[in-house]
Amino acid sequence: MSEERTDLVRVDPTGTAHPVGRVASQMMRLRQGTFRVMPGPTHLLFMRHVGEDGKRDELDGAVCRLAGEVTSPGAICDVVSLIGQAAWRGELIVMSGGSQRSVFFDNGQVISAFSNVEGERLGEVLYRYGALTREQVEVAAKSVNAEVRFGEAAVKQGFVSRERLFQLIGSQTEEVVYAVLLVSDGMFYFLDNFDEHRLAAHLNLSVNSLLMEGVRRMDETRYFRERIPSELHVPARVPGRSTPPEESSEALAPVFGAIDGQRSVAEICRVVGKGEFEVTHALFQLLQAGVVTVHPPRLTGPLAIVARFNEAMQHLLQSVDQLGKGAELRDQLSSFATGAGIYDALFMGGAGPAKDGTLIGDKIVDNIAMLAGPGEAGAQMLSQWLYDYASFAVFIAEPMLRSTEKQGTTARKVGELIAPLAPK
Repeated sequence: MSEERTDLVRVDPTGTAHPVGRVASQMMRLRQGTFRVMPGPTHLLFMRHVGEDGKRDELDGAVCRLAGEVTSPGAICDVVSLIGQAAWRGELIVMSGGSQRSVFFDNGQVISAFSNVEGERLGEVLYRYGALTREQVEVAAKSVNAEVRFGEAAVKQGFVSRERLFQLIGSQTEEVVYAVLLVSDGMFYFLDNFDEHRLAAHLNLSVNSLLMEGVRRMDETRYFRERIPSELHVPARVPGRSTPPEESSEALAPVFGAIDGQRSVAEICRVVGKGEFEVTHALFQLLQAGVVTVHPPRLTGPLAIVARFNEAMQHLLQSVDQLGKGAELRDQLSSFATGAGIYDALFMGGAGPAKDGTLIGDKIVDNIAMLAGPGEAGAQMLSQWLYDYASFAVFIAEPMLRSTEKQGTTARKVGELIAPLAPK
């Protein structure tokens, strides 16, 4: 049975419901009891629990005031706006795939939020903002029980102050709200009540302010991602340049100061104690000012090095093959490899290169371990050798591409891909 059909339920002519797949069966087993079928259009089936007495009461769960499908990013903004303007009290639940997020409202304010997404849990937020180390997160997690929550455990261990914890719970709540606004496919439900004991803290965040900031982030992130594709990318200072002499330079200085050419965006977030969006925004401004550049993620381990080399060589050879000059490039690369004296041994045992220029990662790992030893030393040698090989390939290919529009784009793309392989 395909994965797409595991959540289907079939209603037969007698009105009996039959789960078609495993997911549907699991979901229905979790909802044993007596439900009332609510009036609705013929293409929708809405039921709510009422218990054996058949009457809706407090023990049967909160009343569902709103419900619907989410079909595009930002579609939930109107729902959040309505809840805020109407000053309703209740819980907005947004479900998409395996993720479930809850945002709690009261009198036009967001007062708390919850998420089962790993990266949005409090421990991960405290780690990303640099408040806790990974080891401290693990220690605090072991102290969590029915009476002690993660944040309280971290405070008791002396890992974070109560004031800093409260501040970052606010940041976590904001991140969950922004993630809700980005959901593009799922379901939402607004329940008109909730249990106060579920709230980790009681905040007062303006719904309108969160909406405006969320929309701004959606718009600006599109531009940021063109220059800073991910939190794993590594910014570096342009030699001889300093922070721009503008009013914003004071706000940019902490981020600029944390750039050392080795830290990724995520690591800079931990150093300056800010979220990914704020740091990415600052980096984008520094890029626009021409004082920093951004490099692809660092490569760790021989397999990652080979994978990056393969991507670069495939792109280069594909461009040259389209001009009918691939055979010439391969011949010159073969001569270069033989003359260098190291590549025949590196490529032995059928490790490559294949016709598309790629190498077989597992075989390269075995060969480099024999030539330079395992561990970091071998990885550094492999990185340097493959960088030299790919750089020579670009040098040979550039005259072949010179008369085409591909010259600049191909050389730039390959250069970006192999940049992390360059000797440090």
